[in-house]
Amino acid sequence: MLAASLLVSRKCLDLPACNSWRTLLRIARHRSTLAALRIQSKDPQPHPLQQLQQPSARNYQPYKAMDSPPDVFRGLTDRFAGVTVDGREENLDICLFQEKLKKSLEFWTTNKNRAIWFRVYKEQAAWVPVLAENGFDFHHARTGMVVMYRWLPQHETSNLPTYAHTLMGVGGLVINDKDEVLVVSDRYAMIPNSWKLPGGYVEPRENLVDAAIREVAEETGIRTEFRSVVSVRHAHGGNFGCSDLYTVVALKPLNLDFTRCEREIARLQWMPIAEYLQHPQVHETNRQFVSTFLDYQKRGLTITCRDEVHQVLKKQYNLYFVERENQEKGQKSS
Repeated sequence: MLAASLLVSRKCLDLPACNSWRTLLRIARHRSTLAALRIQSKDPQPHPLQQLQQPSARNYQPYKAMDSPPDVFRGLTDRFAGVTVDGREENLDICLFQEKLKKSLEFWTTNKNRAIWFRVYKEQAAWVPVLAENGFDFHHARTGMVVMYRWLPQHETSNLPTYAHTLMGVGGLVINDKDEVLVVSDRYAMIPNSWKLPGGYVEPRENLVDAAIREVAEETGIRTEFRSVVSVRHAHGGNFGCSDLYTVVALKPLNLDFTRCEREIARLQWMPIAEYLQHPQVHETNRQFVSTFLDYQKRGLTITCRDEVHQVLKKQYNLYFVERENQEKGQKSS
């Protein structure tokens, strides 16, 4: 397995900061509150604070309805001249489906469409062999739905992207005022009795910082707020044959009493940093995460996070960049 850690070099000291740390800390605390609300609330409706995070700008629409004859599947076209057909928009038995598919393929070919996508749901499972017989292949699947595609052009090679091939994970590096690091021993650890940082997989549409705060709270009962991104480990050959991105996020504890997740965690404790860096049951890479964060503190660095909205797509995203913690102090003194 290949692995690489993203470390900040001393050249980062020369990078200009785009925001004050105090402003970004308020954003981080707001994000921490939202993550805690998601963990504690049993109400499926979004909390009013969560609604504040939604960008007010109009979303860019990547698809538009396609003008097509009544005997052709209704679909949405994209900017690459592709067509997407959603199975829930079509209520056909298998015989009518075969006939309509044939006419649709003829129309799309004449219309010079390129990639044809079918979202087939569990209730339309009988469509799958028919699509396969007509040149469609599997692209990706999730619970209750499979997406099949066919590339129509004969004069150009398909350049369709593969489906998501990388899993996202996070680890929470939590250090208290006594210079102790929060560590856990997984119940089903690959290395029995080993100590590691609490963490887990990022959920769909979840920000990295929110994921780290949530995972720490779920596994240990420790509530936290954002301090800095620390490191990124990139590896291949993970679960389901996917690559793996593991981001370590430094967090500040807001309480010290444990509530262990008995399903996942066998043991947890506050371990002195000096002990952690020498402990035989701590993997070398996990030691490096702590050493890297201590180096950031010594040099006055953070990798911070700022919320932005894309100027064209009008979608919210997170921007991570290096900042000097003492910059704000320097601006005040000047």
